[in-house]
Parts: sequence; C-alpha cells; structure tokens
Amino acid sequence: MISTETWLLYLGAVLLFMSTPGPSHLLMLSTSLANGFERSLATAAGDLTANALQIAAAGAGLAALVTASRYGFAVIKWAGVAYLVWLGIRQLLDSLRRDGAASAAPGASLRRLWLRGFVTSAANPKAVVFFAALFPQFIDPESPLTPQIVVLGATYIVVDGVFLASYAKAAAWLGQRWTQSRSVWIDRAAGLGLICAALMLGARESTER
Repeated sequence: MISTETWLLYLGAVLLFMSTPGPSHLLMLSTSLANGFERSLATAAGDLTANALQIAAAGAGLAALVTASRYGFAVIKWAGVAYLVWLGIRQLLDSLRRDGAASAAPGASLRRLWLRGFVTSAANPKAVVFFAALFPQFIDPESPLTPQIVVLGATYIVVDGVFLASYAKAAAWLGQRWTQSRSVWIDRAAGLGLICAALMLGARESTER
C-alpha cells in the first residue's frame, strides 16, 4: 500500500493541479447558475464518472493506445467542443426568446446535466495520459499495483468533487441574490459559460500541438 508520506505528497500535487480552474469548473459555474446547486451535482457526477473511466484506462495501460490513435483522439476532442458550443448557443437563444418573461424556463433534466459533465471530461482523452504519467511518481513497484491505483484514483476523484461542488455552491450563492427579473441574464451568463468552457478545451488542443 501507499505510505502516508507518499499519499500526502500526492494530495499536495493534486491540490496544486486543481488550483487552476479548468473547463469542468467553468461548466459547474454555468450549470449551477442556470439550474441551482443541487441539480448541478448531476453535472459533477458526470464529470467524475468520466474521470473514473480515464483512471481505470490509465491503470489498465491504455494510455499508449490513446496516444497512438491520433485520429480517434481528435474526433473525441472536437465532438465534445462542438457539443458544449451547441448547448451554450441554445441556452442563449432560449434566453432571448424569453426576454422580459416573468419566470425562468424549466431546468434541464438530470440525465442531460449528467451528460454535460461527462462529455466535458471525456472530451479531454489526454487525461488518460495525464493519469498514466502522474501515478507512477507515487507508486511502489514492489507492492501490488491495483490497490495503489485505487487509492490514488479515489483521492483524485474526492478532491475534484470537492472543487466542483465548491464552484457550484459559489455560483448558486450569487444566483440566489439576483432578483427574478434578472433570470434571463443568469441564463445568458450560463450560456456564455458553456461556450467559454468549449473554447478552453479547443484552445488547449491548439496550444499542445
């Protein structure tokens, strides 16, 4: 098993990595503004589900396969970007149609909110490579591999979940202080947040080439 000292070093590395907001955090802000804190947790669950699959893939040694399949990587990447842009534009158009309305339209279904989080995380298949590069720094090759991967992966998911929930809670706190007549502007901010999350994903791909 992983020693306490090694685990604390790993926890510090993950906290440093999380200190810079990414597309998933921006998506949580957007979703919480538009749908409330409790419903936004479905988006966090989708994001963490994709993370768990990526961690499992890294642990199974699939990082090399993802790296070698550049065409498949690009398809996954840009399909996710396009999906988020489409969601953002649709939300903006809905807010324009409701301009001046007295109340907000019903929120997205929990299934759709979960899918948003899953796609945002899955649209970054390099996460598999990231986990495959990170984990060996904290793994003892003389000990069983699977328990160590489970501990490292679970730690990452818990920390990420706390960060995602914190962003959603902050957005919900701000959203509750807006009057009902400003609900249209909340929807517009949420739509722009979705588009910005997509642009961040696309920008990462362009700068990493």
